[in-house]
Amino acid sequence: MAKPRALSAPSRALSVAVVGAGLGGMSAAALLAKAGYKVDIYERLPYAGGKAASRQLGGYRFDTGPSLFTMPWVFKEFFSALGERMEDRLKLIPLEPICNYFYQDGARLSSYADELRFGAELERATGATAAQLSRYLKKGRRVWSVAGELFLKHSLHEASTYLSPSGLWSILRLPAIDPLRSLHAANAAAFSDPRAVQLFDRYATYNGSDPYKTPATMRIVPHVEYRWGGWAVEGGIVSVPRAMEAAARDAGVRFHMASEVEAILTDEAGARATGIRVGGKELNYDIVISNADVLSTYRRLLGQPDAPEAKRYEALEPSSSGLVFLWGIKTSFEQLSSNNIFFSADYRREFSRIFDEGLVPDDPTMYVNITSKTSPQDAPAGCENWFVLINVPRNSGQDWQALAAGAKARILSRLGRELGRDIEPLIETEQLITPADIERDTGSTYGSLYGIASNDRFSAFFRHANRSRRIRGLYFSGGSAHPGGGMPLALLSGSITAELVRKHGTH
Repeated sequence: MAKPRALSAPSRALSVAVVGAGLGGMSAAALLAKAGYKVDIYERLPYAGGKAASRQLGGYRFDTGPSLFTMPWVFKEFFSALGERMEDRLKLIPLEPICNYFYQDGARLSSYADELRFGAELERATGATAAQLSRYLKKGRRVWSVAGELFLKHSLHEASTYLSPSGLWSILRLPAIDPLRSLHAANAAAFSDPRAVQLFDRYATYNGSDPYKTPATMRIVPHVEYRWGGWAVEGGIVSVPRAMEAAARDAGVRFHMASEVEAILTDEAGARATGIRVGGKELNYDIVISNADVLSTYRRLLGQPDAPEAKRYEALEPSSSGLVFLWGIKTSFEQLSSNNIFFSADYRREFSRIFDEGLVPDDPTMYVNITSKTSPQDAPAGCENWFVLINVPRNSGQDWQALAAGAKARILSRLGRELGRDIEPLIETEQLITPADIERDTGSTYGSLYGIASNDRFSAFFRHANRSRRIRGLYFSGGSAHPGGGMPLALLSGSITAELVRKHGTH
């Protein structure tokens, strides 16, 4: 991948207001401040990080958002662009295995970044072969070589992206990314065992999508995980936004916490961003970057719910949301690792329930993340902190308390069968997070975890642009803008935005 370009200072130190201290907002802010811009971040919560948050329940600490650290080079490049070393800010812990998988037929297997070890494990537990895995990952590398640089490090809404030599090279080879088949179709063709197919279908959920609809281009996701590995972070994932905040402050960014932006201001014609309103006070800025959810930006901050961009985005399918149980478990389980997946028996039905019917699955796949496996301080001695998530549809006013009660009973029944213990008596402390909570606490419209789903072959091009063409001086970063959700992509959205600000400024 190309190294991040150092941003040059403008002839006059332009002032920048960033709405929201998520990873995308902090990334853009820090890079611009380092380049000499005067940058202020306004965050309505008392802490930075957006969805990458933390919660303490008695003696148990939980990450309440992302749980797996991937693509470490993205973070290394970010800190390097600020004149720092990632290793001085973050301590990464390699996960071996990356994840444990539990199937309803009793099969169990673990995934590893080491291809030989993972291949042997697939052959041991399923009818798939190491050769099939090798061919599959090789195709993923090819997709990455064509699309990685183009999709993740450049705006897809700027002509210059496609006119550059690398852009033209990628465009000419786009058929190689296999956009016309679904991820499931590609996986079914690649592996001879349905359990291996289900394992690789799972990667559609990394951006809240349906493997039976999302394009086979999504094979890029397992390629990323198995090429660069999966990692835990000492102190939990929340250490990532804390490290980025500290680096941004050192670069000159001024943080205004517990300061909710009420509006993004424009001139009388609505053609140029002129600042923000906070606490009833209007503050003038040359440039405004919204790290808030795209729809929330148009509906609430701009007061333009009928803007063409809002209408277009509103018509796109939202990503899935999540129903989360935070459980302090007063014992430990040797058969569990940091990341654990308990698959449903009928994956197609599960995703149809979520995306086609808008219902909570009656047989959900369960994800159990336990940070105390690598950070023992996150739970009392001999205990574990379980973050238990199932994928559910977007929030549309459902009775989530009632739905959660039914889901909890099914989760406890399945986990009890798999682990050979009655789990409910072991729960020492508990808290529920619903899609309505996610929508309220993070500002994500509908409680969607990743903005729009990638359930369309052209969905990568449908994400909101990082620069507004209609309102000069207005930019976007974060998971609902290009290139998408997840920590590395959110950070990259900020770096793309910072580069666009450098190029276009208030125009």
